[in-house]
Amino acid sequence: MKNLITPFFAFIIISSCSAQKNVSGDGWISLFDGKSFNGWKVGKNASSFRVDSGMIIVNGPVAHLFYVGDVNNHEFKNFEFKAQVMTTPGSNSGIYFHTKYQEEGFPDNGFEAQVNNSHTDWKRTGSLYDIQDVKETYAKDNEWYTEYIKVEGKHVIIKINDKQVVDYTEPDGYKAASNHPGRVISSGTFALQGHDPKSKVYFKDIMVRPLP
Repeated sequence: MKNLITPFFAFIIISSCSAQKNVSGDGWISLFDGKSFNGWKVGKNASSFRVDSGMIIVNGPVAHLFYVGDVNNHEFKNFEFKAQVMTTPGSNSGIYFHTKYQEEGFPDNGFEAQVNNSHTDWKRTGSLYDIQDVKETYAKDNEWYTEYIKVEGKHVIIKINDKQVVDYTEPDGYKAASNHPGRVISSGTFALQGHDPKSKVYFKDIMVRPLP
């Protein structure tokens, strides 16, 4: 008897393989295909972001590129996140988590993990911005480094090239500051920041590993 596969079941098989192709053996899932903004969305000043040679290049007026793709339905509470990042001299950017899409301005929701090795802002790469700030510089301009964020419950860890630079636990009954009312541990998506036209920053190998 012939082994027949109907077009419908062939579609399921192909779709299943396609959905799993960005998952590594240790559970890390790619959020960026290296070729397009598939799964990502930016509102105002979209020209601040472009894709080239497997990288997201950020350069232009204030803008934020939000992950809106299928992984976890772009809703993350407990997770590990990592990306390869490279700054140029005087540049500023950031990686937001527990945030949600908004059309313009700096995100009202979530936290920012700072990307800044030599900008005039003293809060350096790895800072949990305005919550637990880092004065020391642990990465260099014009060199790729790994920025890692882990959230479990109310606990946040940030590492730069395996050096832990933030260890923060949100206190019970915590109330956010009036200038950042949405900066509380909750859940949400990720976003990359375009800070200003003089800043140029590169991102690649953007990965997440959801946790229970």
